[in-house]
Amino acid sequence: MDRVRRIFKVESNTQLVLVFIVFSITGTLSIFVSRPLMAWIGVSSDALGPWIYWPLRIVMVTLCYQALLMIVATCFGQVTYFWRIEKRMLRRFGIRLK
Repeated sequence: MDRVRRIFKVESNTQLVLVFIVFSITGTLSIFVSRPLMAWIGVSSDALGPWIYWPLRIVMVTLCYQALLMIVATCFGQVTYFWRIEKRMLRRFGIRLK
């Protein structure tokens, strides 16, 4: 367990469990939220075809994931931990935050 805690850079087993819960809830929610958002903006696989629809859906899931990660992390009291992760993810997209 110590090795897993070092990999995730958490201080306790409880925090590790909370981190896993936040990741799992956020991933699931991003899939469920992106579908109605795609329908709301008028994007469907019937209208665009799979070659355009699925890349757009992946982008929408990624954007939803970024927003939902901080919301779910706040609910579980893990904002500081996930803000560090969020900054790292945004850097990969070319967005630099202090």
